[in-house]
Amino acid sequence: MKWAVLVGGTGSNLRALLESGFPVSLVISHRSGVKALAVAQQHNVPERVILPKGYAERAQYDAALASALEAFGIEAIAMAGFLRWLGSDMTRRYRGAIVNLHPSLLPAYPGLHAIERAFDEGVLWSGVSVHFVDEGHDTGPLIAQMPVARLVSDTLEDFRGRIQTAEHQLYPRVIAAIDGGEVQLVGNRVVYEKGEQEWMHGHF
Repeated sequence: MKWAVLVGGTGSNLRALLESGFPVSLVISHRSGVKALAVAQQHNVPERVILPKGYAERAQYDAALASALEAFGIEAIAMAGFLRWLGSDMTRRYRGAIVNLHPSLLPAYPGLHAIERAFDEGVLWSGVSVHFVDEGHDTGPLIAQMPVARLVSDTLEDFRGRIQTAEHQLYPRVIAAIDGGEVQLVGNRVVYEKGEQEWMHGHF
């Protein structure tokens, strides 16, 4: 499968994916000048910037995004700091082939500032979730989760760093498993080739 990674920030998860040896065919950012674009350049991955302000309506932006993906023959998408909500046309077109990473144990703390919210509320555990993307916000079928402890002595940056480490471990494994056909979305159900328990225990 040919994968695109949609970015908008530092590119740490893009870097983790590329350093794992996984081939990425295209990087698209909704913001200019972000570090993720430099990560793509360092690894000789084609990169494009598609700015929302250039389009009057979300449907027009999605059409431009779809055109860029089609030009590179993209078959699957990994979201990594891309803070644009994809419209239903896009999610239907790539159903079962768009994956998102979220820094909480969904359904807890969906949306923005998940790490800060969990920290401020004094949770003992949070973590990382990877899920297939649907039309909602962080609501698609869950593929895998990795718990992360919040220690009493943690600062926010300690906690954030531990969650980011978990992201960098989990996301490349899940993407590779989807690419290899070990994980698929059938209807609204995630199906694991080796069986759910065996797959989870064997990989994470």
